[in-house]
Amino acid sequence: MDTIYDLAVIGGGINGCGIARDAAGRGLKVLLCEQNDLASGTSSAATKLIHGGLRYLEHYEFRLVREALMEREVLWGIAPHIVWPLRFVLPYHKGLRPAWMLRLGLFLYDHLGGRKRLPATRTLDLRRDVAGKPLKAGEFDKGFEYSDCWVDDARMVALNARDAADRGAVVLTRTKAVSAERGSSEWSLTLQDRDSGASRTVRAKAVVNAAGPWAGSVLNTTLRQNTAAKVRLVQGSHIVVPKIYDHDRCYIFQNADNRIFFAIPYEADFTLVGTTDRDYVGDPADVKASDEEIDYICGAAAEYFSTPIRKADIVWTYSGVRPLYDKGGEGAAQAATRDYVLDLDGGAGRAPLLSVFGGKLTTYRKLAEHALQILGPHLPGLDREVGWTGRTPLPGGDFPIDGFDALVAALRRDWPFLTPRHVHRLARLYGTTARTILGKARSLDDLGRHFGDTLYAAEVDHLAGAEWARQAADVLWRRTKLGLRLTPAEAEALDVYMADRLPEIAEPTRASA
Repeated sequence: MDTIYDLAVIGGGINGCGIARDAAGRGLKVLLCEQNDLASGTSSAATKLIHGGLRYLEHYEFRLVREALMEREVLWGIAPHIVWPLRFVLPYHKGLRPAWMLRLGLFLYDHLGGRKRLPATRTLDLRRDVAGKPLKAGEFDKGFEYSDCWVDDARMVALNARDAADRGAVVLTRTKAVSAERGSSEWSLTLQDRDSGASRTVRAKAVVNAAGPWAGSVLNTTLRQNTAAKVRLVQGSHIVVPKIYDHDRCYIFQNADNRIFFAIPYEADFTLVGTTDRDYVGDPADVKASDEEIDYICGAAAEYFSTPIRKADIVWTYSGVRPLYDKGGEGAAQAATRDYVLDLDGGAGRAPLLSVFGGKLTTYRKLAEHALQILGPHLPGLDREVGWTGRTPLPGGDFPIDGFDALVAALRRDWPFLTPRHVHRLARLYGTTARTILGKARSLDDLGRHFGDTLYAAEVDHLAGAEWARQAADVLWRRTKLGLRLTPAEAEALDVYMADRLPEIAEPTRASA
């Protein structure tokens, strides 16, 4: 007899994978489908921060900021390999937000979210502190330093999907929900494998539309609900350049147009700068950083840094479309709410449909809890307490929050043929799972084919077999950032290898679906 899933989730971004993980861990039969690769949309195009959102205080979004601030240390605790603390320097810019406003905002930031481990705000003398050296001489005397966290965004998605699958969920990537029929007690969904073209039909008691920028299209075209889309598409772009300063702190800068942007140490040798905020029209799959946005970022950076960023310095750009909740009416894109809205359509003889609008990386776990709370009356199989996802480590994160250096030391001891940079990279991406990848290897040759930099077949095979990677881009730009280091020829060779090798490496969730 065909399986009837309790929950079918459409969308393999952070919200979809977070909901799938929570639901599977609470005893539900879950299926998740993603039309492309995991985190192939907005969830891999963020500024890569776990943060409260200092600027959201200006828009009085205190509930969102409090929830996000509380989640920083929770996410750090369950994934200390891909989440870690950062210190942010906010230079005081005369003529923009007054110093008293910045101090008040940072006071609230320190005390609104139950901070325990992260250091508090302090005032900096930028004439003396090393953080003042990259800035324009004589223009920035005072600054404030506060705490937030970094996250490897796409890996956060992949690890949630992996944990969901380990708890019984079926995860289907490159599988599009093309149509659906709604009954009184269940949905019938037609799914199409985008590689083979093969179609299949699955049944589910409830559907979650977590398609991000495509949520409106899924709602009206796939699910045929003929309702007004509630998504405002806002484009955000970033640039990556060779590192422009040597210390390990980040900067948050104010612009005269009231936007803010960041400069963040990135992948050891680079600096990440962004982001932009502008309304987007078109297919989210086609988004890319425009010349206008690149000029804007370079121009904004030139207001602060003594050495300007030139277009010729840029080694990579990326852009994403944020699916913000549309309250209706006009307003600047940067003022649009980053809070999430969960819209339930069900009851009266109609199988439930929950649509997810908005949201951010930092609050994905709470969003998932709220989604299941709303769906709870329709899903009596929920059998585990709320909040388990904040206490149970994600794959590879089963070590103390302050134990990363000890993990690196242990890996270097057990695999001494690896360079320190190679070990550090594996530990940051995979945590304790690095041991599974390295296995019984006693030399680099034991790791298999070398594709460039520190990438070997053992890692590629793991990503294909356990994390749904299908193409070189999945490995080089989402599961890792080695696209910054491999040549086009090396990337092409990786693509060929994966196409040849994949039939031998099918992850269990796909093989049994």
